[in-house]
Amino acid sequence: MVERPPPNTIPDAPGSYQFLDKNGRVLYVGKAKSLRHRLANYFADQRRLPDKTRQLVQTAATVQWVEVNSEVEALHLEYNLIKSHQPPFNIRLRDDKSFPYLAITTGHEWPRAMVMRGKKRKGVRYFGPYAHAYAIRETLDLLLRTFPIRTCTDSKLNRHKAEGRPCLFAHIEKCCAPCVDEVTSAQYEILVGELISFLEGDNTDILDSLEARMLGAAEDCDFEAAARLRDQLASVRRAVERHEMVGPTADNYDLIGRLDDPLESSVQVFHVRKGRLVGQKQMVIDRVEELDEAALSSRLVEQVYGDSDPEEIPREILIRPLPDEQQLLEEFLTEVRSANVTIREPKRGGKRTLMETAEHNAKEALVRHRLRRNADHNARAKALTELQDYLGMETPPLRIEGYDISNLQGTEVVASMVVMEDGLPKRPDYRNFTIKTVVGQDDFASMAEVMRRRLKRLLAERDQPIEQRRRFSYPPDLIVIDGGKGQLSSAYAVLEEFGLEEEITMVSLAKKLEEVYTPGRSRPLQIPRDSEALFLLQHLRDEAHRVAITHHRRRRDKAMRKGALDDIPGLGEKRKAKLIREFGSVKRLKSADPDAIMALGWLPSVVGAAIIERLHGAAAGDGTPADTPSVEDRSEESMTRDDVGHGGMTDR
Repeated sequence: MVERPPPNTIPDAPGSYQFLDKNGRVLYVGKAKSLRHRLANYFADQRRLPDKTRQLVQTAATVQWVEVNSEVEALHLEYNLIKSHQPPFNIRLRDDKSFPYLAITTGHEWPRAMVMRGKKRKGVRYFGPYAHAYAIRETLDLLLRTFPIRTCTDSKLNRHKAEGRPCLFAHIEKCCAPCVDEVTSAQYEILVGELISFLEGDNTDILDSLEARMLGAAEDCDFEAAARLRDQLASVRRAVERHEMVGPTADNYDLIGRLDDPLESSVQVFHVRKGRLVGQKQMVIDRVEELDEAALSSRLVEQVYGDSDPEEIPREILIRPLPDEQQLLEEFLTEVRSANVTIREPKRGGKRTLMETAEHNAKEALVRHRLRRNADHNARAKALTELQDYLGMETPPLRIEGYDISNLQGTEVVASMVVMEDGLPKRPDYRNFTIKTVVGQDDFASMAEVMRRRLKRLLAERDQPIEQRRRFSYPPDLIVIDGGKGQLSSAYAVLEEFGLEEEITMVSLAKKLEEVYTPGRSRPLQIPRDSEALFLLQHLRDEAHRVAITHHRRRRDKAMRKGALDDIPGLGEKRKAKLIREFGSVKRLKSADPDAIMALGWLPSVVGAAIIERLHGAAAGDGTPADTPSVEDRSEESMTRDDVGHGGMTDR
């Protein structure tokens, strides 16, 4: 339980405060106009505290704070800390899905239109979100006849540049063929600008211009051009009709409707631009904070718009009830947008009707969410409680890590680490390991190496300042090893080596009979075959096996595809591609005179010498074929991003 700091040490000033557990994990982030007065509320009589607040105070070990100059700065700091640490006692927005956007890569030389999901990137303009990806593709297909910008990948663009001929989209007039210089950069920029203006809602000028050009072509008896413009006009009108008209053309606002219950809130956000509903997304909030409806509105506005690009924040946000920090949020969003933002509650007319529609959609979405989640949530809670009982743990294992080894006859030996929190996979925390110190097939030694690297990083990051810690600084409650008593003994010896056997529980799950072994016991635990606990362990084990196999296959395929130019110091992908363009192929490069390679002005002499050594020296000196794949030398620090591969892999 957190101890109360002396009141005279807490500043009577604006700031953000954080409650931390014994491992330094941030449990809750808050803000206050007066830190002294706000923190005093947490240390009142515990019998009067709300249940979740009391649980927070009992779970936390320390409290710390950062003083700032104003409430707006405190709000900025609170948002950034919540985003960085994702505290379990703050409300969390969970998108019902990764919404698709129509994106235009304005940062490219030849901007591209495409469907994009996930985290937003710099140099990209986003429009939407849309309910379905096919809706974007249908809309884009209609618009490309009028705004024929490219939709191809960069590699395809470069390939057609090299071939000197355009792709099929150019032939059917859905691309202006920048790959073969059919359009100038200035003309292409105008096309992109017109498409962006149209997607922003400025469609009246586009429609009037197309109609005027069509009539002009008809008057000049250029009927073929008039027919093309007629088709373009029809396509644009059909695209416009896809966006429902909900108000006057001057309306630009976001409307947030929601339905609350004691545990969750379902949220619908409608994006209205130029009077048309151009995007919609739905989210579910875990109500882990004790907030009334007005305070929840404040937290919702902060979380939805705190990380938005300035151009994505509208000048007006409609929500009910109004946030209890309305003025503070308006100042906060005005700073982000660099223009005035107002927050209002619709009282009458079309906006109130649209609010009722959004709230109805939120109600339907919450019903669907509960139907999907209820059985799963109950099963997960039961599984964690059963595991606690069977393994004799003091608390349910909220964070579980599973490990598996994969290899092919002792080659390309890799391991996987998968993570479950609250009984659900946490894919961003997945990691892959490439075994470095073990030669051949030795699963026991390989498992010991993996465990040593994982626990070494755990202890190293635990000593770092909180703001510098990463995911490995938080210890698992339970570690599950894929294998029998041998794998468990090797891993547990490392756990004892680091002195963590009292802090972390470890078991193994043998495949053959699905037996669960614990350290120091020769016989497996008697866990019923139909129990939720065993099912959870099996799911974790199978997921670890899938991730390990996937990583092993990726490395094996990469090794089989290695060529003569791979792993040459200083020869990256760009230089390699340029070198092949210079000589035409790797075969011609091998037969080229070494002086011709050294004469390349853009290629450093050291790299040129390494290429000659690889292509000519090895073959001439020791009889080894020049294109024989070399053994990969991996000298990076353990568990770097390159070493661990890609976290968050999904089933194929």
